Amino acid sequence: QVQLVESGGGLVQPGGSLRLSCAASGMIFKIYDMGWYRQAPGKQRELVGGMLVGGSTNYADSVKGRFTISRDNAKTTVYLQMNSLKPEDTGVYYCKIPISGWGQGTQVTVSS
Repeated sequence: QVQLVESGGGLVQPGGSLRLSCAASGMIFKIYDMGWYRQAPGKQRELVGGMLVGGSTNYADSVKGRFTISRDNAKTTVYLQMNSLKPEDTGVYYCKIPISGWGQGTQVTVSS
């Protein structure tokens, strides 16, 4: 099973920004669509957004206009740029492709 590694989380004040990274060991994002997910305390994991192999992106309504998914040219890392963060964005963020398991995730906490 392919494993992806998330990083970049932290504590940020409301209105702040963070950039998360999702790293793969090879050019896996050239082959598979990927998704960013999050799980807030006491809630089910939800899809935040995704990027198709061709580069097009889609987002949940709750983050549209604030979050942006991008990837590096080598297609080994995908990013989630999160701006105008809100307390309700707090959670553990994961990235996934169809053949990967769930990684450790990275904690994002938005609080003053």
